[in-house]
Amino acid sequence: MDTTLLFQLVLNGLIVGALYGVVAMSFVLIYKASQVVNFAQGEFLLVGAWVCWWMLTTWQLPFWAGFLVTLAFMTLFGILLQIIVLRPLIGEPVISVIMATVGLSIFFQALMKWIFGVFAQPFPPIFAAERIRVMGLEVQTVYLASLGVSALIMLGFWWFFTYSKHGLAMRATAFDQQVAQSLGVSVPKVFAMSWAISALVSTVAGVVVGVVNGVSSALSFYGIKVFPAVILGGLDSIVGAVLGGLIVGVLENLAQYVDAQWLNWGNMYQIAPFYALIVILLIKPYGLFGTKNIERV
Repeated sequence: MDTTLLFQLVLNGLIVGALYGVVAMSFVLIYKASQVVNFAQGEFLLVGAWVCWWMLTTWQLPFWAGFLVTLAFMTLFGILLQIIVLRPLIGEPVISVIMATVGLSIFFQALMKWIFGVFAQPFPPIFAAERIRVMGLEVQTVYLASLGVSALIMLGFWWFFTYSKHGLAMRATAFDQQVAQSLGVSVPKVFAMSWAISALVSTVAGVVVGVVNGVSSALSFYGIKVFPAVILGGLDSIVGAVLGGLIVGVLENLAQYVDAQWLNWGNMYQIAPFYALIVILLIKPYGLFGTKNIERV
């Protein structure tokens, strides 16, 4: 048993799991606000990463400037997407809105391929040292930076929902839209805010993954990849999203270790989270922290 490899994979799993948790929080944010599962979540990562890459390569902006411009663009992108495409569907059956997000996913994948091509494009070098050693283990610098950013985002979510006026309005809307509206909360504004924050946060994850692996249409797969994390933690739980992301990140790296040491199947890293998803749905369909709906007949 190669313990060094095991510790390396567990560390990588925790760091990547923090990114999964950030994307999963974006899933939960939209679901809590509007009861809609956004199947275009992965495309937020894809669009944000391509925009940042374009800023750095075409406009030759320094990374910090290009990143901030990208965040501002994606915030506006999320707001406009909700206003133009999804707001007219308010009051329609939920399945109609979900299918609209599926259509958006297909549209943005095709659009990004048309604009930027189908081949992966590397980001310009950002850090002086690509890797650093932590407790004898090598970790990519961008992953360590993303871990700090992910922690800040999680703290920001906690503060936002606990103390800010807009966060409390969003919690009220998630609890009951009609009651929130009767108390003076603008439900359409809450919806727009949730999509803007979701696009903003997902962009951070998209840029990090793009810096490590290059930007390509494969980035959009992360939206589906974190779905087991969302289900594990609970579809309406922010805390569950974070914990689910960490668990899935470690699980897929442990699956890779088991596969490399004994099974030699070659694809356990990709499919292990979805095996876990099936087990979760069978044992605890509402997730670890999800709200169990009780229906009386």
